[in-house]
Amino acid sequence: MTRVELTGVELTGVELTGVKLTGVTPAEAAARARLWTRLRFRVSLWLAARLLPSRVANKPLQQVLEIAEPTSLRFAGLHHDYITARVLRATRRPWLMRDRRCLRQGLLGCRFLAEAGYAPELHFGIDGDSIGTHRLAAHCWVCIQGKPVLNDRIKDMPTILVHRVGTGAGAQ
Repeated sequence: MTRVELTGVELTGVELTGVKLTGVTPAEAAARARLWTRLRFRVSLWLAARLLPSRVANKPLQQVLEIAEPTSLRFAGLHHDYITARVLRATRRPWLMRDRRCLRQGLLGCRFLAEAGYAPELHFGIDGDSIGTHRLAAHCWVCIQGKPVLNDRIKDMPTILVHRVGTGAGAQ
């Protein structure tokens, strides 16, 4: 049985400081911290994905964009590829918001990327051919440092709005 005694623990990403370990190597402790971070991330994402349709229903765009704002820097150390893959998985079979999948993915992706320390941007575009029709065709995608990481940009679709989320400088 492994015994861990924690005194004055401070977790920053996956770094442990002020930890007295008995029977656990620092590498094992760091691996456990990463595991707990991923588990907390997956639970938070699952819950946020399920609640999102009720949070955006009948709301103006400004209030919808507030959902993408990070609550804290809870998931530092997670790679953006891991986050985007989990967002795509969590939104792959939507019960609600079926015709707005990119918005759902964009809001969740921006929020969780920002909570991991990145500075994501949510880009919105409108299909010019749909202007003046009964239904406007729009799309959104997430970029980090100008490169799409979630939902590719559709060619010939001009960007009409860029919403910058969080203030992170970008994780590694």
